[in-house]
This record gives sequence, C-alpha cells and structure tokens, in this order.
Amino acid sequence: MDIRHLIPFFDPAVKDWALEARLLRWLTLLWLFAGLVILFSASYAVAYTDFDDGLYYLKRQLFWICLGLVCFNLLVNSPLQHFLRLSGLVVILLLGLISITLIPAVGITVNGATRWLPLGSFLIQPSEWIKPFLVLQGARIFGQWSRLSWGTRLVWVGIFVLVLAAILAQPNLSTAAICGITLWLVALAAGLPYLYLGGTALCGVALGVLSITLKDYQRQRIISFLNPWADPSESGYQLIQSLLAIGSGGISGTGYGLSQGKLAYLPIHHTDFIFAVYAEEFGFIGSLLLLLMLAAYGTLALVVAIKTHNPVHRLVAVGATVLLVGQSLINIGVATGALPTTGLPFPLFSYGGNSIIASLLAAALLIRVARESREADVVPLQPSPSDRSRRRRSRRRETSLG
Repeated sequence: MDIRHLIPFFDPAVKDWALEARLLRWLTLLWLFAGLVILFSASYAVAYTDFDDGLYYLKRQLFWICLGLVCFNLLVNSPLQHFLRLSGLVVILLLGLISITLIPAVGITVNGATRWLPLGSFLIQPSEWIKPFLVLQGARIFGQWSRLSWGTRLVWVGIFVLVLAAILAQPNLSTAAICGITLWLVALAAGLPYLYLGGTALCGVALGVLSITLKDYQRQRIISFLNPWADPSESGYQLIQSLLAIGSGGISGTGYGLSQGKLAYLPIHHTDFIFAVYAEEFGFIGSLLLLLMLAAYGTLALVVAIKTHNPVHRLVAVGATVLLVGQSLINIGVATGALPTTGLPFPLFSYGGNSIIASLLAAALLIRVARESREADVVPLQPSPSDRSRRRRSRRRETSLG
C-alpha cells in the first residue's frame, strides 16, 4: 500500500474513485470540520473553567481525529473482504473487553456507568469501538444466512445477544439499543423471515422494558421525557435547558460563540447535547441545513446500497448508514424532546475519541462499498477482428443453409 494513503486529508487515489465515493468522502470531511467548529464554541468556556485552557477539549479531539483519519484512509484503500474475514474475531475480542469493564476496580465509572478502560491518560470505550465491527459481522452472517448451518447461525446470534447483554450490564441502554437496532435493520435488509424478525423485536422491547423497570435512573428519564416540568430542578432539568437553548436560537440563531446555554446552564453540552448549542447559535436555518446534509448523506448511502451487486456489501452500507445518520437523528430527537434522554453522542460532532474513531470507521466502510461497487462492474470485452470475421462467416453459412 502507498504510504501516502495513511496521511490524513491526503489521498492521491481519490480522483479515480466512483462519484458516490468521492461525494461521501467530502461530505464526511465537511461533517467532521463542522463538528470541530461547533465543539470549539461549545467546549471553550467549560475547558477554561475546568483546566485553565479553553482549547483543552479541541486539542484532544484533534488528536483522535488524526488517529481516526489514518484508520479511515487505511480502510477505504483496502479490500473490504479483508475486514469481513477479521470482523468475527474482533467482535469476540471487544466482547471480552466490554466484559472486563464489569470487573470491580478495573472498569472506570463515570456518571454511574462503567463503560471505560484506562489506557495511559486516555479512556477507551469498547462498546463504541464494537459498532462498526458488529455491522461487518452482522452483514457477513445475515447476508449468507441461507448458506449457513443452523449451528453457525445460533452461535453468532448468541454472540450478538451476549454483546448487547454485556453493554446493557454496564449499564448502557442507549448503546445497546442502537447496536440492537442496527443488527435488526441489517437482518431486515437481508430478507430474513418476518417470524424471526418479529420475535427478535418483541424480545428486544421486553428487555428494554425490564431494564427500565430495574434501573431507577432510566425510569426517571422516561418520566422526565413525558413531562420534564414536573421536576424542573432535577430529572427534567437537562431537557428543559436543552429546549430553552434551542428555542433561544430563533430563526437565525444568536451567533457563533454566543450561546448562553453552554455557560453552566446546559449539562454535558459538548457531548450528548451539543446539538442544543448548535441550534442556539445557528437557529432554525442552521438546523435545517444540518438536516439537509444528513439527508444528502443518507440518500447517497442508499444509492450506494442499491447499486452494489454484492449482498453482503449492501448490508454493510445499510448498517453504516444507521450508525451515522440514524444515530444523529436519535441524538437530535433527544435534544429536542422528541425521544427520551439517552447517552448517545452525535457522530463526528460530540467530544470523545471513541465516538470519533467508530464514526470514521463506519464512514470508511460506506465509502469502501461505494468504491468496490464500481470496481466490480463487468466491462464487456470488445471482440477482436478475427472474432468479428468468424461471426460474419458463421452468419453467411447459416443464411446459405436456410
């Protein structure tokens, strides 16, 4: 492989890519740049207050972006089949890491959830890293479902269930939900029998209801979602502040850097509720432009999925789209009060290295599918002069015999 392929933002082979792949790459970089711009605004005040360095979060985010873009370039320039072969092993390894977070005194607990493992001065979150590999392995299993033995099917369905259960035990209902929804939609796109899909959906809903019943903080989130003003100073505070920030933006916004919600009013405004800061500063017009960008990204991804001839690659495109566009819409729904409060970050917007790397890997999978869909097109060979002469003689002979 050309070493230049590993340099972030620089790839000399881009000009030869399929049109959809080039457009998706530029939209991904635009999305990433917009995320950096809004993160700078959303995080400066809190970073200066907590670390006496307004650029603290931005500098760390840039580090993770550079690392993620190296992985991004490596993936988009390597055959997808290599990663499909490795996906099963990676899913099992990351399942082991997720399980290790549950060991007392090993996993790092933040805000009541034990989702992280220490790696020097950084924290890694295996439940984020596993998302793109679940897409790969889910596409590999469900895309070849009819050719697999029942033993293989049951083993991998069991592993998927263990992954979701381990994430749920952290507890991390939102990540378990997005992983389960992604796998379910990949299976739906693969054409699995509705009986299996319906039964799985009912089990998933039942598991979610059980988790909400057993976990007080999850139950409080549902209650505050239904009526946040019933407890405006506690469980409803976060959603109320988010709605106030979004409403303060009006049509055109308060202006870049002029959000009031980020000044000690809106909690976790540089991570899960970063959209509220964006909407306050850029208003309805800016929010509409962001939604149009997501719509364009999703439309291009759908075109890629339709055009590819390989059924497994088609499912990879579907899964990657759910992780990027679907999770973004869920994040916006939470910030606007359309969905219950969850801990899902906004892909390529929210602060966090684990989310950035997982999102860039998902985008790279989608772009790689777009590249291979064109490279796999069959180009008919032009007949040689001798072949054309032979065909003419054959047609004359058939005419004379007729």
